Amino acid sequence: MSDFGLDLRDAEEFIESEGTVGDVVLGVLDGETEPEHWIRNVEYGNVLVLAVEGDLNELASGFAREVNDMGGELTHFRGFLIVSPPNVGIDTERLN
Repeated sequence: MSDFGLDLRDAEEFIESEGTVGDVVLGVLDGETEPEHWIRNVEYGNVLVLAVEGDLNELASGFAREVNDMGGELTHFRGFLIVSPPNVGIDTERLN
């Protein structure tokens, strides 16, 4: 059997203390929340369901491209913006 090394000294920096990881986060997209907050949530693996209050293109402009570039998806559905992290698809097939 080979030696197995486990170094937990640096593990604490990877633990998120400001929120949850891998959850569905409900919020309001109204320009009050900094775009970095939404980006950080997607980076942590959270799915965002944001009620859009205003012009979607303007409100999402601060984070949509970055989410898309990292492999996430964004879909507008019935007044909500659904944002998923990389490797979590948004299935819109039944909407057609």
